[in-house]
Amino acid sequence: MPRNQKYRPDATDAKILAALSANGRIAMSDLANLVGMSAPSVTERVRRLEAAEIIRAFTITVDAKALGYTLEAIVRIKPRPGQLHHVERLIQREPRFISCDKITGDDCFVVRAVLVSIEELDIILKALHERAETSTAIVKSTPIAGRIPQPLMAD
Repeated sequence: MPRNQKYRPDATDAKILAALSANGRIAMSDLANLVGMSAPSVTERVRRLEAAEIIRAFTITVDAKALGYTLEAIVRIKPRPGQLHHVERLIQREPRFISCDKITGDDCFVVRAVLVSIEELDIILKALHERAETSTAIVKSTPIAGRIPQPLMAD
């Protein structure tokens, strides 16, 4: 399906997306049973969702704590004048930054970092402080993570 054509998912597609977001490795036969269709029909629906780029990838979720990272922080970053591109490159090079959004408003970036200790935060941010102001919050919990948006249904 060409990118300029909009594919509007229906209620069955929404069920498929919800099931795949819960378990991206589900067998097509099990997915078919969940949504009340045949396996070939579900497979075709999944292919259509991929072709429309509604499903862009099948990924994994890694538990940072299981890897030894005991803390997570959200850092708002405001580059100093003329430093935007330098700061963006520093963010991209730091492997402990696990996500980054370029945003509007007073700050330009919001990054999420995983840390072994609170002292590690100072080490990570030291490289930025010559070129940017930062504001940091430690994550206590994540009540919602990786939620997929509800599809806008076809009329």
